[in-house]
Amino acid sequence: MVIKTYDAYTRLSTMETARLTNFIFDHQDGKKASKNAIRKAIQYSAKEIPGLGGYVFVIEEREKILGLAVVNKTGMGDYIPENFMVFFVVHREHRGKNIEPKLLEYTLQYCKGDVAVHITNENQYPKEAFFKENGFDVTHTEMRLNR
Repeated sequence: MVIKTYDAYTRLSTMETARLTNFIFDHQDGKKASKNAIRKAIQYSAKEIPGLGGYVFVIEEREKILGLAVVNKTGMGDYIPENFMVFFVVHREHRGKNIEPKLLEYTLQYCKGDVAVHITNENQYPKEAFFKENGFDVTHTEMRLNR
């Protein structure tokens, strides 16, 4: 098992971006993000589109993706966390097999500063309890005006 890190210095190919996008799309639970939204978050993290960048962490075994995390840097820090974990997705067949804690531990060690994650609903995996068990606290309720 290996964890790969992609960022502004370790670029993703177009094919790898598509592979990661498809993995997230196929294995996400809860409110589903579109492939376009997933691709944008990955491209932002790898600085393929303008922005502060971030990280994509992929845990694999024999070229098969077991899980991945996409983290975008916010550039804030004083009033919002420096990092926002946009996606944290584990392959359905490998859930509960110790992938989640390994991937989260690696992600948190790599990211400098605070890390936020949104929990969209009860159908999301991993559930809110997983993040609470790993030190995350509920800090606020987000309300959004979508236009």
